[in-house]
Amino acid sequence: MINPIVKTIDLGDGRTITLETGKLAKQADGSVVLRMNNTMMLATVTAAKDANPGVDFMPLQVEYKEKFSAFGRFPGGFMKREGRASDYEILTDRLIDRALRPLFPDDYHAEVFVNIILYSTDGEDMPDALTGLAASAALAVSTIPFNGPISEVRVGRVNGEFVVNPTFAQLKDADMDIMVGATIDNIMMVEGEMDEVSEAELLDAIKVAHEAIKVQCRAQIELMEEVGTTVKREYSHEVNDESLREDIKSKLYDKVYAVAKSGQGKKERSEAFSQIVEEYKAQFTEEELAEKEALIGKYYHDVEKEAMRRCILDEGIRLDGRKTTEIRPIWSEVDFITGPHGSAIFTRGETQALATVTLGTKLDEKIIDDVLNNEKERFLLHYNFPPFSTGEARPQRGVGRREIGHGNLAHRALKPMLPENYPYVIRIVSDILESNGSSSMATVCAGTLSLMDAGVQIKRPVSGIAMGLISENKGQNYAVLSDILGDEDHLGDMDFKVTGTEKGITATQMDIKVDGLSYEILENALAQAKQGREHILGKILETLSEPREDLKAHAPRIEVLIIPKEFIGAVIGPGGKIIQGIQEETGAVITIEEIDGFGRVEISSNSKPSIEAAKARIKGITAVPEIGEVYEGKISSVMPYGAFVEFLPGKDGLLHISEIDWKRLNTVEEAGLKEGDTIQVKLVDVDPKTGKFKLSRKALLDKPEGFIERPPRERQDRGGERQDRGDRPRQQSNGFKPRRPE
Repeated sequence: MINPIVKTIDLGDGRTITLETGKLAKQADGSVVLRMNNTMMLATVTAAKDANPGVDFMPLQVEYKEKFSAFGRFPGGFMKREGRASDYEILTDRLIDRALRPLFPDDYHAEVFVNIILYSTDGEDMPDALTGLAASAALAVSTIPFNGPISEVRVGRVNGEFVVNPTFAQLKDADMDIMVGATIDNIMMVEGEMDEVSEAELLDAIKVAHEAIKVQCRAQIELMEEVGTTVKREYSHEVNDESLREDIKSKLYDKVYAVAKSGQGKKERSEAFSQIVEEYKAQFTEEELAEKEALIGKYYHDVEKEAMRRCILDEGIRLDGRKTTEIRPIWSEVDFITGPHGSAIFTRGETQALATVTLGTKLDEKIIDDVLNNEKERFLLHYNFPPFSTGEARPQRGVGRREIGHGNLAHRALKPMLPENYPYVIRIVSDILESNGSSSMATVCAGTLSLMDAGVQIKRPVSGIAMGLISENKGQNYAVLSDILGDEDHLGDMDFKVTGTEKGITATQMDIKVDGLSYEILENALAQAKQGREHILGKILETLSEPREDLKAHAPRIEVLIIPKEFIGAVIGPGGKIIQGIQEETGAVITIEEIDGFGRVEISSNSKPSIEAAKARIKGITAVPEIGEVYEGKISSVMPYGAFVEFLPGKDGLLHISEIDWKRLNTVEEAGLKEGDTIQVKLVDVDPKTGKFKLSRKALLDKPEGFIERPPRERQDRGGERQDRGDRPRQQSNGFKPRRPE
């Protein structure tokens, strides 16, 4: 007998969310089905009973998977089966992970696997905004130790109003899109993009999100009470040696503190710390060290963390000697590489990013084939973090989740500043050559410079900064750090990245590693970040104050024509014959598509004459001949009664012998005209029955003085329709009469 337990959450806007447990996937440690309208997902969580030997961290793995059948679609590709995770799924994994990870007990080291599968969607509600709630609910109904619950919501600002968990359609009109993760008491994670909003507006959006999250967290607590999982499982994953811990602290703390406040560089500081711990290890035999080495490393890490934090909180001294608001030295350079269409190096302290820009055509668009996103992307940003950037001697194994996440943040920071309706596809590649703190923000700065170096007319330059936090007593004593080092990120309580222009914020990402972040701290961090962003922006503008006026000489040139929809077929031609012919003749690359009832024609080439020639051909095809207009055409054939002139591409008209000149001509050749000649003609008439064009050259010539024009001779009506003699060659008489067929 199945007796599922169901909890309903009223969102207050006519929508409800239901959480159901006890019906599906009952062998998992925790299992919840979440439904909202036609969206349905299953979240499961499992955990090992014991930690693996030597593990002293939280081995959490989060996997979000969207089934194509959820939206009634087949997967693409030959296999027709879901494969590796898409970028969108990986980014959703990261959102969930970053909210959950800090809330597992510090001494809990068993492997935990969280899986969320999207089984149904209608393309209206955004499922990623529900995954954090589903994952937390699965943990809530399990006995896995977890200091939650949490939930995540998306907040969009549409027409000046905040909307919690907006639909896809609503989000298209939003100027702010953030995802917030939190417990009932504390904000844990923020990530999103916005259109140059103020710090106060961002803070208001976070507060709106938190109020909605509180309701969802209370519902999970009620569900947990009904299921009976308020008491979590017991565990013992650590074996400690308190005497060793105290010995390390008493003997090494002062030495570590002295190095922490010495202001040395990363390499020198790291070597000094290593020497301290190696000297301590030297007192042990190999057998003793084999037993104690893991604990020594753990306790020494705690000493290093405490020394660094006390330096900052008690003396205001950071590891590299800076003040809390001080930004590291910055230098940058543009046009460093000649091959790409734009390039820049941005170096801040010991973090360095090399960014390149490549401009492409419509053929270079990225095709996205996700379950709910089947579009084309015209702005790409790829971030690479090779091991040598931190001095590590190991191979680079493809693109990881970190690269995708950091690249996405920089992409969101820069995208709002790209020019609207820009004809080029843009690809930025950021290679991190050195790293000691916030390489993603270095990517934003290098990306801005490389775009301006490429001649992309961005609206405003963007800079970015990473903020840190050292706090104690639940935020009663704290210090906000500008432009954090890698060690300050690792040993600190917050990593808060903010990007923006002189007018406002364009993107943000915040991870909190402790409980107790007040809105006062958050507000101070945002204000301090603004000062830092403005300082960095000033350094960027010293290198290049505005985008270059033109593209590099070797960059492709693109021009766009908008043509009436009915001419798309004429430009393409049967089987693509016309458009292919234009490309062969001019050397330009031409693409055409229908957008909003019009044809968008994109012409690209490295040669301006090539583009102009292709434009002329296309304009000719799409032009509507107008009586009275003058055209420059080419004589395509000469007949005894006149000449046929192609006055527009694909459009021929008859220039009758009587319309060539004011004087009487016996042959066309008397006027010096021959096939292939280019002449100016005037369109004087269009036959309403046949649509044939009648041209005149005579109308463009001055009438001779005293010229008397003969009246046209009247023709007898022979009944019925009669072919104009001018439409066929006149038969020449040579005394021979053809025999009539038998």
